[in-house]
Order: sequence, then structure tokens, then C-alpha cells
Amino acid sequence: MSLYEASFRVKHECPYREISERHPDLTIREWYLSDCQVIEITSSESPTEELLDEIEQLGTVLHKSVDETGLHAVTQSCLCSLEDSIIERFEEYNALYQPPTVHRHGWEHYTVIAFDEDDIQALHEDLEADRDVEVLSKTAISKQTIPHSMLAPVDQLFDDLTDRQLAALDLALESGYYEQPRRISIRGLADRTDVARSTYEEHLRKAENKLLTNARQFLRLVTATSSTDALGVERTRQAEQAAD
Repeated sequence: MSLYEASFRVKHECPYREISERHPDLTIREWYLSDCQVIEITSSESPTEELLDEIEQLGTVLHKSVDETGLHAVTQSCLCSLEDSIIERFEEYNALYQPPTVHRHGWEHYTVIAFDEDDIQALHEDLEADRDVEVLSKTAISKQTIPHSMLAPVDQLFDDLTDRQLAALDLALESGYYEQPRRISIRGLADRTDVARSTYEEHLRKAENKLLTNARQFLRLVTATSSTDALGVERTRQAEQAAD
């Protein structure tokens, strides 16, 4: 089974794209987190006062430096509405978005991974209906290893976990609960908190379930590129069918 990695660029209304069009020496990288956007802006040229003012208006400036190497700035802002966004369109066509989005020279650059080449084609046709789109590359991935672009975004892995569930999971990891043999029991972990054993265990089990559910799409990507059935699942299934 092959995967397909496609890279393309689009033009539509977006403040970051417009800034990159006005300042062609800039590279703007955009990440979506659970409740905000993080923007990294870099340039090898000294920024103008106009550009520095525009950066201030993008959101909270977390970092800004200007020296002989040029400009480096990081901002954070509230997550804009993703209703009818290009990210949602990726999901409609079973395409896994690979952040960050890169803005250069007035174009937004995206990379996605899909299981079916037809999904890539259908996505391209859909996007063409209301914006300029250029496909830069489309590559079949059939190797045993996953490229670095497949690293799972942290916000997707921990999506929907509550603060208490994250705290329960962190305590279990730090205390050796997942080591073999285990260095601590559920009761021992609960004794280190101010909640009952049953409450702590509920937080931990929900955290495990959500984490594994979120990781499922990435696990599918890993197993899809592997020709080796390490557990012999397929052979066992075929043997059972033969016995019937």
C-alpha cells in the first residue's frame, strides 16, 4: 500500500499571505494549536518600521530580534475561525495536513499526506473552484520508513485531554508506572495526589484512551508503509478462515 505526499501553493484572502506579498524577503510559518495560532517570521534583510508595526498587530509578540542576521519574530494570536477553511477541506478528502503552513511571495504553501491518489486529485479540483492553486509535487511513499514530515503535531496528539488527565498521565510516566516491571501501582500513584484511587484511575484511563485514539491516524500511516506483519495478524486470520 502506498501513501501520497502532495505539496501545493494557493492564493486567497489571508493577512499573512498579504504581508508576504508586500515583503518578498519574508518567510512566515504558521502553526495551529488547540486554541491559538503561532506565527514565526524570518528574514535575512533588516525590517522596515512598517513591517515591525505590522508584526505588532498580528497578536502577542513572544519574541523579536533584529541583528546582523536579519529578523526573527514569533507571535501568538487567538485562533481564527476555521469554518470552511482549507484545513477542513483537507479532512473532507482524507488528507492529513502537515504543518506548518509557509507563506512566501504572496503564496501559501501546504503539504498533505493521503492514502489514495484520487483523494489528492479531488482535493485539487475542489480548491481550484474558488482560488488559485498550483501543485508543486506529488510523490508516492512506499518505503519502510516515514519521512520527517510525518512527525505528529503535539497539539493533535493531546487534543481533548483535560488538565487533570494530562497531570495523571505525567505523574504515571515520571513515577515509572509504564516501565517493565512497574515501579509503582495505581494506588501508589493516587496516594501522591489529593484525589481518591478510583478518581485518579479514571483520569489516567481516559488520558490513555484519548491519546491512543488521537495517535491512531499516525499509527495507520506507519503500518501502511510497512510490508512486515510483526505479530502475524494476517497469517492468523487466514489460518482461522481456512479452518472454517
